[in-house]
Amino acid sequence: MRKGIVKCKDSGISAGNRFVIPFLNYLGFSNINGEKDGSEVNKGDVVLIFEGNADVLTVERLILNFLGKLSGIATITNLMVKRAREVNPNVRISGTRKTTPGFRLFEKYAIEVGGDPHRYNLSDAVLIKDNHIALYGNIEELIKRVKSSVSFTKIIEVEVSSYEDAIRAYKAGADAILLDNMKPYEILPIVNELKGKVILEASGGITPDNVVDYARTGVDIISSGYTTHSSRSLDFSLDVEKI
Repeated sequence: MRKGIVKCKDSGISAGNRFVIPFLNYLGFSNINGEKDGSEVNKGDVVLIFEGNADVLTVERLILNFLGKLSGIATITNLMVKRAREVNPNVRISGTRKTTPGFRLFEKYAIEVGGDPHRYNLSDAVLIKDNHIALYGNIEELIKRVKSSVSFTKIIEVEVSSYEDAIRAYKAGADAILLDNMKPYEILPIVNELKGKVILEASGGITPDNVVDYARTGVDIISSGYTTHSSRSLDFSLDVEKI
């Protein structure tokens, strides 16, 4: 019999045990106890203990990589939420579809531990992007066509990059407006005009360093790919003991 003890060598938000624990149980390990996802952890904290006859070393790197990656995403998401809500208490920090191929389910879960996972794929909502508008040629007609062909349960969001297009999208019946790659000073007049009338989302180049500037504009949603493509994995270690 062997015992595996996973310890944190960093400080942050723990995430991943929801998947790791059932996996270890499937492999035959028992007496599994783990820190609840979303818990604050510090250097030296034990986040997972498990026992069994199976070879612990065969799962060591998988477990550490998995916990490290997901905890890193949860940690940076939590940081951005805290910073943004200091100036905008109701704002949501969301992820994007900029995820690791084959790993979206897990990375979206890690974002959800600290924030809002946003859409898992394009079918979760109707997003009319700039390329759609460029090909179709008319925002108003495109929104009208989409609204007549999808279920009333689908939110229709339109991506814009100017004040004028934001107003056009709102008047045409959009449920949400994505303010893409716009500076905070460009977003502010749109928020002043449309706040409370339509969901307003800011996206594009938003990081922990500038999230407060975007939150201060008063937008409802801030979406950022930084949480998945640029977050640093937390460092964990595994100690093995014979029982």
